[in-house]
Amino acid sequence: MKLSIQSTLDYRFEQPTDLLLQVEAAIIPEQVVTDAFIELSPTEHFARVVGHDQIGDRIWLRVAERLTVHYRAVVTTQRLLADISALRQVPMHLLPGETVEYLMPSRFCQSDQCQHFVDGEFAGLEGGARIDAIRAWVEDKFSYVPGSTTAETTALDTFVKREGVCRDYAHAVVTLARACGVPARYVSAYALGVEPQDFHAVAEVFLDGAWHLVDATGMAQAAGIAKIGVGRDAADVSFLTAYGQSQYLNQQVWVSGE
Repeated sequence: MKLSIQSTLDYRFEQPTDLLLQVEAAIIPEQVVTDAFIELSPTEHFARVVGHDQIGDRIWLRVAERLTVHYRAVVTTQRLLADISALRQVPMHLLPGETVEYLMPSRFCQSDQCQHFVDGEFAGLEGGARIDAIRAWVEDKFSYVPGSTTAETTALDTFVKREGVCRDYAHAVVTLARACGVPARYVSAYALGVEPQDFHAVAEVFLDGAWHLVDATGMAQAAGIAKIGVGRDAADVSFLTAYGQSQYLNQQVWVSGE
């Protein structure tokens, strides 16, 4: 699938501030990025650094008062699509080393506190069948409510409130998958079908020797998702991390497909 992507950011800063920006679609084998262009307002410093797991780029910036970002690209996805429910779980002792960190609890995904829940709620299911049941459970039990959570909301907070946005749905799936012994990571992305249009977040699980996208919001399909970056949770892949006071002025995202 071919996706046309545009995004804009506009922020103001009280004093010179260091920023870490990650808004560009990742150049990786499962997606071909063409016609990419990024324009930034004047900065005091600009340097690219590789993203988590070598997926995508982060950009170090130092800005004085204002940052505007305009990004556009065409992304053709070519990832392998699979029926999650039919995939097998890789035994822990056979997991590749790079997947191990995604079994561990993290700041927003306290998987160590969910073991009894997954063993009871999803008893009798294994591997991809259990992950698909987790996806369906989150989609059914949670309500998508913009503004209902904050940047500090954890998966356990969302589990109690049963409402949130894509970030919270992804954290919930990641947390429950890890509690089942399945490596799971958080993916920031552009995605077709997201309403209202915005940066999107989904989970990605390691089954049958490969990573597979899971969107419990039900809004996006794997073929219509362009990855920006991956990490343990949202803290690793924020589109903008400011190391100082910032004021949000405007943010827009457009994604169309063919």
